[in-house]
Amino acid sequence: MSFVTRLQWFFKTRWGYYAVAIALMATVNLLQTIPPKMIGNTIDHIQRGKLTASELSHTVLLLVGLALLMYGLVYVWITTLYGNSVLLEKLLRGRFMAHLTRMTPSFFQRNSTGQLMALATNDILAIGNTAGYGVMTLVNTLVGASVVIITMISLIDYRLMLAALVPLPLLAVAISYLGRKVRTRFLAAQDAFGKMNDHALESISGIRVLRSYVQEHRDLDAFDAVTTGVMDRNREVSVLNAMFQPIISLIVGVSYSIGIGYGSYLVFTHDISLGQLVSFNIYLGMLIWPMISFGEFINVLQRGNASADRVERSFRQEPDLADPERPVDVEVPERIEMRELSFTYPAAEHPSLRGVSFRLERGQTLGIVGRTGSGKSTLLKQLLRQYPLERERLFFSGVPVEAIAIDRVKAWVAYVPQEHLLLSKTISDNIALGKPDASDAEIAKAVDMASFAADVALMPEGLGTIVGENGVMLSGGQKQRLAIARALLMNAEILVMDDSLSAVDARTETRILSHIRQERAGRTTLIATHRLSAVSHADWILVLDEGRIAEEGTHEELMHFGGWYRKQWDRQQMEAGLEE
Repeated sequence: MSFVTRLQWFFKTRWGYYAVAIALMATVNLLQTIPPKMIGNTIDHIQRGKLTASELSHTVLLLVGLALLMYGLVYVWITTLYGNSVLLEKLLRGRFMAHLTRMTPSFFQRNSTGQLMALATNDILAIGNTAGYGVMTLVNTLVGASVVIITMISLIDYRLMLAALVPLPLLAVAISYLGRKVRTRFLAAQDAFGKMNDHALESISGIRVLRSYVQEHRDLDAFDAVTTGVMDRNREVSVLNAMFQPIISLIVGVSYSIGIGYGSYLVFTHDISLGQLVSFNIYLGMLIWPMISFGEFINVLQRGNASADRVERSFRQEPDLADPERPVDVEVPERIEMRELSFTYPAAEHPSLRGVSFRLERGQTLGIVGRTGSGKSTLLKQLLRQYPLERERLFFSGVPVEAIAIDRVKAWVAYVPQEHLLLSKTISDNIALGKPDASDAEIAKAVDMASFAADVALMPEGLGTIVGENGVMLSGGQKQRLAIARALLMNAEILVMDDSLSAVDARTETRILSHIRQERAGRTTLIATHRLSAVSHADWILVLDEGRIAEEGTHEELMHFGGWYRKQWDRQQMEAGLEE
């Protein structure tokens, strides 16, 4: 019942379809009891010499008619039942993907990509199988067995029925024991499948690195070990699955032996007729499938329960952030302000930001520089509402960020990350990711602002060129400029660029920044970079060191201070001069 409880939201909406399917299955089971009785009567008529040609023709035609009727009924209930199963899989996958889109980065730190892929494929498939094939086996077990047993009692002999069904309690005990074992081993198999997904994903995405370090054979050996583990776990499940059928066959064989032996005795004592004995053995044969169905039901139910547990555990994980009960409506971020903001990643022991404060008016540009690992990217990510913050540390237009709806904050920000996600689609589709209804003119303007137009003109199909998986057809600089064009197309209130000019030359950088200053006048920009020339025009510059603000001011003020910024500027200018 735990499986039904978990999916009651689905069964409540589809109960009518399940009722129709179950009613038709019960009708088919009732109709199946008619042919054995007709065959038994025909045998008795033959034995007594009373069978006529007209009676035989009538019996044959009736059997053919019953077969056609049952064919139609079976077709309807199968399509209805398995249609619900497929629909459940579709709904679960949709809910699962919607759940993933709401999760914050900490969720993906706790759950590997391979495990999430296993949930979206194998586990949801097992749940759907239980809602379809599992329901069928359950109804066949309960209705089919009940109808056959009642028919055997009412039409044959209750003593023969009781004697033949003596071994059945052993079947229930054996299947219950095997079912518990199947659940445990199936969970282990699903975990192993998730680890295999992780390894395959890492190997495929990092194939160029593996080749450059000549580690293909070592990776193949490691993958072979992982797949061997998956095979062993699934083999353990298969061993238990294989035991169901022999146990059922053994117990059914014992029931047949009792039925034929004791039934023959009753025929000799004239308690039942020969035709009734034949009918009884046909009915006993009809009990084989309900018995098998019971074993299959336990097997499928344990798999479905195990998978439902895994999926439910994922659904129970809530995002670290939640919208306020009464969000404050802020139309435009007139001002961005941090007040003594400190931040520690969920799995980290030490803070990445320590007491960071700044104030940025709308239309200004903030530059963020510092050594590698100083906290530049972490500071920018606070504007993306990915992690929870201390209350009243980050403000938009004087309103604490926790009092503003999350989607409203995200709608203000266009983000260019260090690592760019590119889809295996055209350049145009990738640029229009955040604005699917963008016109060709808008896309062309964004491409020009990102200084990407010349590169696009040299590509085989221009903006219609397929970039390949994760932009494999593009260079590092082209990926960066495509990502910049994507962000510029949004024309958002806040543009956040996280070291997104590192792969372009100085002249291209100058052109891009010039376009941004011209086209984004009156809108706010934040730029984190290692190349100080990218922020020399900024209204205010923060120099971070181990999460703290070591220096701050305009470019001229920082040059006058003569600290880290001045030394780094002089070094970069000297390197640029040598390159020229």
